[in-house]
Amino acid sequence: MPSQNEIYDFDRMKSRLAKKIDPKRYEHSMGVAYTGAALAMAHDADIIKAYTAGVLHDCAKCLEDEKREALCSKYKVELTDMEKKHPFLIHAKLGAVLAKEKYGVKDEEILSAIRYHTTGKPEMTKLEAIVFSADFIEPGRKTLECLPLIRKVIYTDLDRAVYLILKHTLIHLKHKRQAIDENSVAAYEYYKRFATKEDLKTEV
Repeated sequence: MPSQNEIYDFDRMKSRLAKKIDPKRYEHSMGVAYTGAALAMAHDADIIKAYTAGVLHDCAKCLEDEKREALCSKYKVELTDMEKKHPFLIHAKLGAVLAKEKYGVKDEEILSAIRYHTTGKPEMTKLEAIVFSADFIEPGRKTLECLPLIRKVIYTDLDRAVYLILKHTLIHLKHKRQAIDENSVAAYEYYKRFATKEDLKTEV
């Protein structure tokens, strides 16, 4: 990482994070942080912001249900019906709150990137799109059929890569008959405009 640690004490941040999530999740978070930083360099985005959001994006992931509910109540985190029915979706929204309250991150761009890293949304900022994508393509992810193409495309066409990620995610969730967040559906419809004719040969 660049020597801009005067912005955040990353050693302290990562040490605290390592105590809150399991080792596999921590390794994933570091993968997202470094991938996000690389994508930020490729797309002329803020490297430190991408790295910070990557480090903390899953900071609420490993909480027990009781603890998660208590924190949502404490910080007045408003939950949608979908989130109440499917608590695994809560970690992104709560993670943005904890990044601010527990890790001292005040930058709204970083917090929003954490907030939407799982579902995505239409018209994401460059930073939001980078963190959303880094979460999907980081080196520790198991190899999926779609990954080689996305990893190739993403350094030159971020919007198309976001479309491909959303497409694969929705197909996977439908196949597994799992819940699909409305933000993901709306994001897919928005990013479809960046798809190629080849991409559109198969639809969700």
